[in-house]
Amino acid sequence: MTELLTRARRQVNTRLGKVTLNLPFLNIEVNPKDREREIAREIVIRLKDRRVLSAWECCDDCINRALTSLQEIRRTLIDNQVKLSEVQDGPLYLILDVMALGIRQFLTYEEVINRGDAALRHPRFHDFQRPPDTRQAYFDGLEVLRGHLSRCLSQIAAIAGMEAPSNGVIANYQGPWQVAAYVRPTFTDDGPLD
Repeated sequence: MTELLTRARRQVNTRLGKVTLNLPFLNIEVNPKDREREIAREIVIRLKDRRVLSAWECCDDCINRALTSLQEIRRTLIDNQVKLSEVQDGPLYLILDVMALGIRQFLTYEEVINRGDAALRHPRFHDFQRPPDTRQAYFDGLEVLRGHLSRCLSQIAAIAGMEAPSNGVIANYQGPWQVAAYVRPTFTDDGPLD
């Protein structure tokens, strides 16, 4: 995330404008191009009602469907970055990078905690292959990811010029950025001091 925030300060600040983007530890004013606004509107419409971003999972089958849905969202983000290949220094491309990074980190985390397909099913609860502590770790991680994606979608809505809560598009995931979930970067004029 530090690298993306540094890039935001460097690249996006060359296009100062009318829209303020609020990211963890950084607010920047940008001037999105018409193509970015158009794509941003489509992304908000497609993603704000995705069930995985607001539903409650209860079993391994729900978790598996949620993971598939997150992969689909990631594919949507990357497909839109391809559409924006001419404006990779723009604010929308940056926010899509921030969202894709969050999903990548979550999927890596899930792989680390997952027991694997060889695990025996629980004898009493046929839909639970993952032990309770693994499921809870997944649920906790997904809650952080949902908040991250909701706040990113709010920034995309701002780029699109759409009415949206500034603190999160997805119901139950509104409020300020959960900065405790991020490593605080230290900036200089040349980049982060880590």
